[in-house]
Amino acid sequence: MIYVDADACPVKAETERVATRHGVRVAVVSNGGIRPSANPLVEMVIVPDGPDEADKWIAERAGPGDVVVTGDIPLAARAVEGGARVLKHNGEPLTAANIGNVLATRDLMADIRAADPFRQGGGKGFTKADRSRFLDALERMLQAIKRETP
Repeated sequence: MIYVDADACPVKAETERVATRHGVRVAVVSNGGIRPSANPLVEMVIVPDGPDEADKWIAERAGPGDVVVTGDIPLAARAVEGGARVLKHNGEPLTAANIGNVLATRDLMADIRAADPFRQGGGKGFTKADRSRFLDALERMLQAIKRETP
């Protein structure tokens, strides 16, 4: 199963395309406002409004053999802890080996932003190269899961 943290996710269509090629089910989880897919492998999950409701729903279900697509670092940490594989929108995998550093960097950047309320921007835009890296990484991840599953 692939769980997509769908609010503000720029790779929903790419995820669906790769999942369909592999015959893998996808849960697209959001607070609403996402156009439903006609694909029978794709389930649209609408969670109640509220902070982190989609994250909680995904974290409670994702485990070994699953993939979580998210840019949310705390959700990624919970999913990795639960045994799921995690992929950021730019194709960067988050694993037990790197999630600690990623969390620490996220917290440091939050502190820096809080210390300077006039700081603008800082994030880079999502590019075609990011999309391509994501497609390649998801393909490789699904192939690895198939090889490892008896």
